[in-house]
Amino acid sequence: MRMSEILATASRSLRSNRLRTILSILGIVIGVASVITLIAVGTGAQNQVTERISALGTNIINISPAFGVGRGGRQSTSGENIFTLELGETILSVAPSVKRITPVQQSSAFVVRDDQNLRATVMGITPAYAEMMNYKPYSGRFIRSLDVEEEAFVAVLGWEVAQSLFEGVDPVGERLVLAFGNRRFPVLIVGVMEQKGQVGFMNYDNLVYVPITTLLRRVTGGTTVSSFIAEAHSVDEVNAAIGQIQYFLTRRTGSTSGFRVTSQLTLLETLTETIGTFTIMLAAIGGISLLVGGIGIMNIMMVSVTERTREIGLRKAIGALRRDLLLQFLAEAVLLSVSGGMIGVALGWIGAKAVTRFGGMPADVSLSSVLLALGFSMSVGLVFGVYPASRAARLDPVVALRHQ
Repeated sequence: MRMSEILATASRSLRSNRLRTILSILGIVIGVASVITLIAVGTGAQNQVTERISALGTNIINISPAFGVGRGGRQSTSGENIFTLELGETILSVAPSVKRITPVQQSSAFVVRDDQNLRATVMGITPAYAEMMNYKPYSGRFIRSLDVEEEAFVAVLGWEVAQSLFEGVDPVGERLVLAFGNRRFPVLIVGVMEQKGQVGFMNYDNLVYVPITTLLRRVTGGTTVSSFIAEAHSVDEVNAAIGQIQYFLTRRTGSTSGFRVTSQLTLLETLTETIGTFTIMLAAIGGISLLVGGIGIMNIMMVSVTERTREIGLRKAIGALRRDLLLQFLAEAVLLSVSGGMIGVALGWIGAKAVTRFGGMPADVSLSSVLLALGFSMSVGLVFGVYPASRAARLDPVVALRHQ
């Protein structure tokens, strides 16, 4: 019996009871649609994270003091007290793989304009920060070297801060007040940064930038910074730069536990691996529906074999081979699973688009996820169709013809 005849016979058999066919493939449809949608959401999230972190530069290195833990009643010690403005200049001079470095100091304050106010994070930085983080002003300018030297009371607003306090108005040239507790400092707005959004654990649009010297010497009175951001000459020199920085800080602090040196590349790899694992878990949950659908197909095929026992006996009596019957029932099971898989792919694609449009989450349907879902659904049809098909092929024609 030719394959075209087997497929035609299988198709006619499935069409003869449309309702049962539809119900039997429902589990496959739900399973494939779930797998496609969930993988699309995971892939979209991974691509978004990769794009945003890469936009900051994969040759960026973060240097910060580690948390010290005291033991035996002794006070904890850390390298925090050496994180002064001068440390950044020293690191730049002793680490040839480092292109530039900027200190960073964060503080929380209320940003006040007339009767409006909002809480924001104030970041003390230097002019190198914007170039290193690939972050450009939307209007006006960024902090300049002269601002740092003169400890000027100037500020650059993040996009969200500017829109909240100056909706529809360019705030460059306007003044507002930064309130740190009971102390209030009027500042001149010299720029507004472009919209960047959430990157990692930081929302760049909710920040206010001021010269690092202004924040330390004229506002908080501190002498140390919270961290440094360094930039290697290239991605290939990141590991060399990290090694040079760690060697210098180890000699300076006398310990390897008083500081942390991490790169954006390491963060990107960690987040990508985490999201990938989470995506696999989601896909596995969707795959359970496929297994349930496969059991449904096996159940329907068993019922079909029982109902068509006399047909099987008649076909065997007129010369049908066991192979022909085996292939026919396997073809029916595979047609069920593939049909359900194709419908599931279409619904999964629609679901991914719906998540993007209404849920605000990126969802990218990849060809690999479609092929994976279709291949798995076909495998389900084969695996769960083998037993009913082999049972039909083993039927004794004499016994089958006597079946009522």
